[in-house]
Amino acid sequence: MYFMNKNTGFTLIEVLIAMLIMAFGLLGLAGLQATGLSDNQSAYFRSQATQLAYDIADRIRVNLDDASNGAASIYITQDPTTALPQADCTTVTSTCTTADLAENDLSQWNLSVTNTLPMGAGTLAVNGSVFSVTINWDDNRDGVVDANPANAIPDDPNFQMNFRL
Repeated sequence: MYFMNKNTGFTLIEVLIAMLIMAFGLLGLAGLQATGLSDNQSAYFRSQATQLAYDIADRIRVNLDDASNGAASIYITQDPTTALPQADCTTVTSTCTTADLAENDLSQWNLSVTNTLPMGAGTLAVNGSVFSVTINWDDNRDGVVDANPANAIPDDPNFQMNFRL
């Protein structure tokens, strides 16, 4: 007597379901890896912004003669994007004035910010003897450095640091 097995094809369905579950799991792992890489890159940019902020703070502290002018200091009145390198400040010479040194510092710092961070931009401000450094960059690489409106969370971070002379 011949018996027909009514469970034929059942293992094929089990294999297809297992493959589907495994595919979703692998897609989840790929997404996790991509998020991890993105977050790692963001952390790298933030550490670079921190280093750049400390760099300009050290440059300002070295040039106390100009920095002590407060709001009239070249560090504040000169836009870093328009600062020009001063040839007399790149070698040991007595012709480099404190104003020249400040403009040279701003020029070198702006070059570092723009070369290190995507669409990087830095600004300086002063309130009394407290200097503020703000560095913005395009963290999500969408080609726009997002503004920081008060009623919304920006997509791109900025780094702010205050220091005293």
